[in-house]
Amino acid sequence: MELDLQSTVKLNNGVRMPRLGLGVFRAPRGEVTRAAVSAALAAGYRHIDTARIYGNERDVGLAVRESGLPREEIFVTTKLWNEDQGHDSTLRACERSLKDLGLEYVDLYLVHWPVPGRRLESWRALEQLLSDGKCRAIGVSNFLEHHLDELLGRAKVVPAVNQVEQHPFLYQPSLLRYCADKGIAVEAYSPLTKGLRLGDPRVVELARKHGKSPAQVLIRWCLQHDMVVIPKSVHEARIRENASVFDFTLSPEEMRRLDGLNENLYTGWDPTDVP
Repeated sequence: MELDLQSTVKLNNGVRMPRLGLGVFRAPRGEVTRAAVSAALAAGYRHIDTARIYGNERDVGLAVRESGLPREEIFVTTKLWNEDQGHDSTLRACERSLKDLGLEYVDLYLVHWPVPGRRLESWRALEQLLSDGKCRAIGVSNFLEHHLDELLGRAKVVPAVNQVEQHPFLYQPSLLRYCADKGIAVEAYSPLTKGLRLGDPRVVELARKHGKSPAQVLIRWCLQHDMVVIPKSVHEARIRENASVFDFTLSPEEMRRLDGLNENLYTGWDPTDVP
């Protein structure tokens, strides 16, 4: 699979989504986030992922608008937070996010968490937002198979994306197969394990072999599993490093070795026990 920084995946509604993006989870609001997004766009990124709960939508939107790039060239994702779930409150939350971003639409709007008793009404609202042109695609985040089963039993629109934590230390092939079978693209967040496993000797060994950093190996692993991936950094050098993953390939044996590192390591939220 020949990939570069401009490579995209075609979502189930025909929208093209860049395979590599910048995540801004916990990026401080203000100049830090604005500078990180500006650096990413200058480096060739065309995909920025934020969320209402991150508190930095304004800064993301400002950097996008100041970039000088045509709006249609930048793929912007934001997410519906838990306390805003429900039909009418979801519609209001999306309007607030658009106002803060300073954008007329987002490219992808996600239900951030499978809140019991509210997620189906939230999804109904996302379908309306899609129809109204407030977003180009809709999806979910942190949904496992049983959450998706419930949703697909009621949904008029199949989610375009499921954004979940994925890396070799949290490898869920059954979820990946499920999403592939349903035409749902998988997007990996926290692909660098929030730094917890970057020093793992097995990853370090592969990185040395390829003349790359451990972070680049983990990002490449996601790409070769056909995932969209959104590593987070606020440092320009790291942002550029994280994009320099298209000039090497992990062999099938190396991929199998990385797959074998799974230890069900959730570095953030674990939705396993959410009914």
